[in-house]
Amino acid sequence: MGYDFSTEWMMNEFRRCSAVDENNQFDGMNEDTILNQDQPTISQQGIKSNQEALPNELGSTIQLEKPYEHPPFPYGEAKRVSEPRKGKGAMRYLVMLLVGALLGSTLTLGLGYYYLPEILNARGITFNQGQQPVNIEVGADYTVYSAVAKKAMSSVVGITTVTTQRTIFGTTRTPGVGTGVIVDARGYILTNSHVVEEGSTEEITVTLYDGEKINAQVVWQDSNLDLAVIKVEASDLPVAELGDSESLEVGEIAVAIGNPLGLTFERTLTQGVISGLNRSIDIDNQTIENLIQTDASINPGNSGGPLLNAKGQVVGINTAKIQTGEGLGFAIPINIAKPIVEEIIENGQFSRVVMGIRGLNVDAFEASTGVELQVEAGVYVVEIIADSPVEKGGMMVGDVITKIGSREITTMGSLQKELYQYRPGDKAEITVIRNGREMTIDIAFN
Repeated sequence: MGYDFSTEWMMNEFRRCSAVDENNQFDGMNEDTILNQDQPTISQQGIKSNQEALPNELGSTIQLEKPYEHPPFPYGEAKRVSEPRKGKGAMRYLVMLLVGALLGSTLTLGLGYYYLPEILNARGITFNQGQQPVNIEVGADYTVYSAVAKKAMSSVVGITTVTTQRTIFGTTRTPGVGTGVIVDARGYILTNSHVVEEGSTEEITVTLYDGEKINAQVVWQDSNLDLAVIKVEASDLPVAELGDSESLEVGEIAVAIGNPLGLTFERTLTQGVISGLNRSIDIDNQTIENLIQTDASINPGNSGGPLLNAKGQVVGINTAKIQTGEGLGFAIPINIAKPIVEEIIENGQFSRVVMGIRGLNVDAFEASTGVELQVEAGVYVVEIIADSPVEKGGMMVGDVITKIGSREITTMGSLQKELYQYRPGDKAEITVIRNGREMTIDIAFN
């Protein structure tokens, strides 16, 4: 604390009332003495300090007789000056800092939101350019998944099998379980070949949506495709709508329906997305190609069930799940099964066309013979059957088949799958590599 006195003012007042020598020095007093003097006295005749008379400029003396009284201060009464409160100032500074930071962040976010599209566009990054918005329309009281379930669930059936096996200890009966999907109202059901033990199972029982159980028979199966068609004696059954697996894109909604871990959990729905296309996996020393990969959960018992898109259409038949990796399920594209199903529904059976060759994958031929072929992938022709379509077309041993029509052929598996797209009497153009040169051969399937 202190008083608001002006030292300069005090000195001027003293000089006005006191005598000063020619050197402008106080006689017997200095400024410190004046400032520290408790009660100086003054009279009209002169000033006397410490009991001494001091001469003034006129030669007279000033005698100190009474206490000196200060004239009124020019700025009013003396005021106490309060020192600033440090805690209050620090709080004010902190509040101002926080407000400034908040305003700066808001301004930065606003400018970023406004100018970000222009910045990305300047760098060649665009979003949704030239694409139309995709709308999924479902009812007000259910989601896309419940809509798919409502449409397709009644066409999904449970399949139980009994297979007899003879061993050195006698005959055993082994039960099995799987799933199927109705593809024709007259009782044709599409499933996996391994569900019906490649056609060797003795008993097949189908459980319909309403709980009715009906015996079934195998009409057709192919272990290379892992597909089978079975039939029950029934009519007016609910039929699943088949979609187009060729139009699938990674990221689309995928829904799997099946009977995981047996009929106790029959018609379980799991959902995910299409994770990948044209996958190949090895199952039981066999390679299955061109599969659809999904992260929809597919467990034992789901095999043979449908993989559906957001429209409730069947786009694949679930065939396997890698047990060592979570979220890895696979399905056979429905477009492979379509021509087979259509011919079976029309004729009651399926007749597969043949080319008339025996062949090996290029990599297998090179590994077994040590001969390096001038092609990376394809089917090496080992033998040609007499009077076959390819013999009539001019194919030779040593040719490497690389295409049928516009479709690439990389293995025997892909060649066999492509042949399912043709019917007896159809024509096709075969591309082969012969002595390092590419050529085409026209054949007619019989």
